[in-house]
Formats: sequence, structure tokens, C-alpha cells
Amino acid sequence: MSALTDRMLRAARLEPQLYEEVEADTTAMRDALTVVVLSSLAAGIGGGGGFSSVVMGTVVSIGGWYVWAYLTYLIGTRILPEPQTQADHGELLRTLGFANAPGVIRALGIIPGLRALSFVVAAFWMLAATVVAVRQALDYTSTLRAVGVCAIGWAIYIAVMTLLLGISS
Repeated sequence: MSALTDRMLRAARLEPQLYEEVEADTTAMRDALTVVVLSSLAAGIGGGGGFSSVVMGTVVSIGGWYVWAYLTYLIGTRILPEPQTQADHGELLRTLGFANAPGVIRALGIIPGLRALSFVVAAFWMLAATVVAVRQALDYTSTLRAVGVCAIGWAIYIAVMTLLLGISS
């Protein structure tokens, strides 16, 4: 089994130590990007999209990952830090990239009758992985604080995306 596959499985198992490892491993950025791309491709395949929608979805996913990591970094280190919180944008990019690992199950959506189920399961699983990733990357002792950072970041992200999409229409 490759090192990337092993890390993806450990990320999907919500192992806090995996998220600590990728937080500290500055060479893991390419692997984190690979996980985001694989998860996005799985969503495109499972969602039944054509080639152009899969490509566009992948590009949007990469941009969203970058913005989400930056928002999480700002909220977690400036608004809701704990005394021991120390992080940089790269640490959040790496941990949140690996939090996308459960998203590869969305490829099962290609099987008739499994699309909705695979996407719902993946969404909740990725949410749980994101909370673990945030808790570890921001050195939080409180899971509830990590949930708060994710909730605030999600609300801001959705508001900004809605505004941007409204402007482009």
C-alpha cells in the first residue's frame, strides 16, 4: 500500500495522529492537493457529470479548499484561539486536504440507487474529518471549539459564495 493511500485511510478513520503528522509534514502539500483532486473526481464520477463538469468541479474544489483553509486559519487563530494555538495557512491546507479523503466514496454514486446515499454519507464523514483536522491543526483541547470554527467559517464561506454567484449571474 502506498504512503498516500495509507494516509488517506487513516484520515478517513479520523485518526488524530494522522492529522498531527500532516500538519507537521511540510512536504505533504502535494499529497493534500492530490486528496482534494481525488475526492472531487469521485464526486464528478458519482454525480454522473460530463467531462467538462468534472474538470470545472475539480477546479472549484481546489479553490474552495484554499479559501476554506484560509478562513479556518483566520477564525481559529484570531477569533477563537486557545492559549496554545499556533498554526499557519499551510498547516490548515494540509490537514483540511486530507479531511477530504472520505469523499472518494462518492464514486459509488455511479451505481444506480447509491448516488444520494454516497453523497450524504460522504458529506457527514468529511464534516467529522474536518472537525478533527481543525482541532489538531489549531492545537485545540476542545472539540466544541473546532466545531465552532467550522460553523463560523462555513457560514462566511456560504455567504461569500452566494454573493459571488449572484454577481456573476
